[in-house]
Amino acid sequence: MPTPVSPLPGRATPSATAAYAREARAAAGHFREALGVTVSSLGIGTYLGRDDDRTDAAYADAVCRALQLGINVVDSAINYRNQRSERAVGRALRDGTVPRERVLVCTKGGFLPFDGARPRDPRSFVEETYVRPGLLRWDEVVDGVHCLSPRFLSDQIDRSRRNLGVATIDLYYLHNPETQLGEVSRDEFLRRLRAAFAELERACDDQRIAAYGTATWNGYRLPDDDPEHLSIDDVLECAREVGGARHRFRAVQLPFNLEMDEAASLPNQRGRTLLQAAAEAGIAVLASAPVLQGRLAHLSPAERQRLSGLDTDAQRALQFVRATPGITCALVGTRSVAHVEENAAVARIAPAA
Repeated sequence: MPTPVSPLPGRATPSATAAYAREARAAAGHFREALGVTVSSLGIGTYLGRDDDRTDAAYADAVCRALQLGINVVDSAINYRNQRSERAVGRALRDGTVPRERVLVCTKGGFLPFDGARPRDPRSFVEETYVRPGLLRWDEVVDGVHCLSPRFLSDQIDRSRRNLGVATIDLYYLHNPETQLGEVSRDEFLRRLRAAFAELERACDDQRIAAYGTATWNGYRLPDDDPEHLSIDDVLECAREVGGARHRFRAVQLPFNLEMDEAASLPNQRGRTLLQAAAEAGIAVLASAPVLQGRLAHLSPAERQRLSGLDTDAQRALQFVRATPGITCALVGTRSVAHVEENAAVARIAPAA
């Protein structure tokens, strides 16, 4: 467990993020208005890597460099690298490269996280850390790894705040909530979702988080008759039921790239695509896996021609995502400063039509 530090006060603000955008060397269209602030069309993610000090330092350096180059959206999750990714982000924020109020800090909760490394006996760890203190019951855990219990989520928010070193998390996602549908009925899932949203609304009231949403892998991309399909209308209805018309559900995250384009092509949201439905509801859409973990760094000649004016295939893949109408931000995971610089070069080019 790292030594506790005083949390950075504040949160991303309209005036500070607008000043960040004005001072950045970026082309028109790189910055967008979303979530009540100004955000970059590219963000940095922190998913992959070993659970070691070297990877921690690499992520901290990569985030610092991203903030210097006009990227002010940082994405993590408490279970990424057993809480180490959040802590690396915290190191970068405390570096002081960019004031806290200029950065949109995003993280996720829902999966049961270990602490620093995978324990020899994961079940005993969960029993000692979460079950015995009363933060969850075993019957609330799905597939041995996922929980939406309000008590558990409240605990996770505070652990993430400590890891990140911030008083307020700007955007907090429920992480892959469709995991629950593998074991519980849809009625029970919606009941659990309402209870989770009620807890997130309380966290907003307490200024522990500023807004919330859902970060998914499959849910919003599946046909509407699939058992794990998520309807954004149903999800928003849950938010309205617990938070009223002024609920703080503000964003969704899902994979979107040249190969996984369902958000723009599949009308699985009552005859609309996910991007159309989100736009109608005023919901920001942040795209994960825009380069598909490096697999789209080698495009076909036809794709290169279609996405001309850039130097590398990774940049072309990012351009495709950030230029798609309805996508707020493309979140590309990297712990390499060189890759951050390659990605950030896209910000100096206007999004393609």
